[in-house]
Amino acid sequence: MLKILALISIIALGAFAAGDATFEATKRELNVPAIIMFFIFIAGTLGVTYWAAKKTKSASDFYTAGGGITGFQNGLAIAGDYMSAAAFLGVSGLIYMKGYDGVIYAVSFLVGWPVILFFMAEKLRNLGKFTFADIAAYRLGQKEIRTLAAFGSISVVVLYLIAQMVGAGKLIQVLFGMDYAYAVLMVGALMIIYVTFGGMLATTWVQIIKACLLLSGVSFMAVMVLYHFDFSFESLAVKAVENHKSGEAILSPGGFITDPISAISLGMALMLGTAGLPHVLMRFFTVGNAKEARKSVVYATGFVAYFWIIITIVGFGAIAFLNSADGAQYFVDGKLFGGSNMASVHLSHMLGGNAFLGFISAVAFATILAVVSGLTLAGASAISHDIYANVINPNASDEKVVKISKITVIIMGIIGVVLGIAFESQNIAYMVGLAFGIAASANFPILFLSIYWRGLTTRGAFIGGFMGLIAAVALVILGPNVWVQILGNEKAIFPYAHPALFSVTVAFVSIWFFSKIDNSPRAKREKELFRAQNVRANTGIGAAGAVSH
Repeated sequence: MLKILALISIIALGAFAAGDATFEATKRELNVPAIIMFFIFIAGTLGVTYWAAKKTKSASDFYTAGGGITGFQNGLAIAGDYMSAAAFLGVSGLIYMKGYDGVIYAVSFLVGWPVILFFMAEKLRNLGKFTFADIAAYRLGQKEIRTLAAFGSISVVVLYLIAQMVGAGKLIQVLFGMDYAYAVLMVGALMIIYVTFGGMLATTWVQIIKACLLLSGVSFMAVMVLYHFDFSFESLAVKAVENHKSGEAILSPGGFITDPISAISLGMALMLGTAGLPHVLMRFFTVGNAKEARKSVVYATGFVAYFWIIITIVGFGAIAFLNSADGAQYFVDGKLFGGSNMASVHLSHMLGGNAFLGFISAVAFATILAVVSGLTLAGASAISHDIYANVINPNASDEKVVKISKITVIIMGIIGVVLGIAFESQNIAYMVGLAFGIAASANFPILFLSIYWRGLTTRGAFIGGFMGLIAAVALVILGPNVWVQILGNEKAIFPYAHPALFSVTVAFVSIWFFSKIDNSPRAKREKELFRAQNVRANTGIGAAGAVSH
């Protein structure tokens, strides 16, 4: 495990090194409004956790809130899960730095939702129980598929978790004057409390509350930005061009992603990775039926689409305002205080003073806290449900599985804190891009083919899935981020920073090839089981009961 974490850490550092990733933050005066709102939020969410803890009695309650969440509530919670620190702080910071190329992130994130809506939502709910591995293992080998799914889930969760921890630590350090390490420790402690005691029910309501606050806050920011330009985005863009050092280049592609292959590869990672994120896929098991699952995605798509439109306005607003004469107060030695990730936070101060800065600070922290809770629960589910309950001890009781899950939550919280402190000086958006790349390469191909391809076999899924995971990891190490910037070599062996185009192809081709050449009796039985699986996937017959294989 330590070797795996070390490897992930090296990749993480390489991903972060891809751009303007430095934080020059130092302690500043305490922001009293921010601290007040911050503690109001903590008190409120701890109250939610106490309420949820009294209702969390079984494994179903812990993992899926008993399936009692409505489609609208789940859609809002999914949007809350998705609107992470990388979305709010990272992407607005990328737009502030690079203009148009930062918008590529927003568009690619959004395009993943129709894939889930039209191809996966209903079938996920009908075939699964607690985790997405339930679907892949429905007719395939439990041991092999769940082990592979757990590796893919943990890899994605740890990478994503580091990004959120760094964002939380820097936000609190910049705004509250708290030492970075203590800030990360506080986030880890609160995350452990929420998930350990409240399970999915507490996590869901924290995400819903945070989504409402975040959408309200960024909407106000966007309205205030456009108000200064008579609600004309064209006037805003003209001012942004005038104030940015790159001029008109910020309205053209190439400032951040310099070639078509990298653009396609990044877009593929963000689009397909959405359909492979374990903490997002888990949310489809919290609703009562397939109809509510579809409604969840429709609502989530609307909320997320609106959010990305607003973030684009906020990003260009940051260019227009922070790079003006009045924005000089937010720079230290020529660099934005706190790094580019803090662009939207500084903009909130320019637009609404200390009170609005306090609100946005608390919302940003709530955003991070809600996402790390969902991530930790997904990681704990992979270990306790997929590995322990279905591979190590299939006869384990609900109580034992939940106990293992809570222990895993504590361990993952500690890992998140340690790695969050270790990678303090990193940009959070690049890390998330890498996490999406691994999700697209290791999780999505198996999940998609297990639902739609009769010819899939355990051997093909296991070998091909691991090849996709290994390819994603190896190509990042051999690429310019790690091979040149971290390891100090003169030239990268693999020329592209984003490997998803290649690693996803490796995964699909490998799964197809090794399934095709598998003529074993076991493979024949697995292919025959596809018909029964397909009936359940499309009708939901049997979905109300426990998953049986």
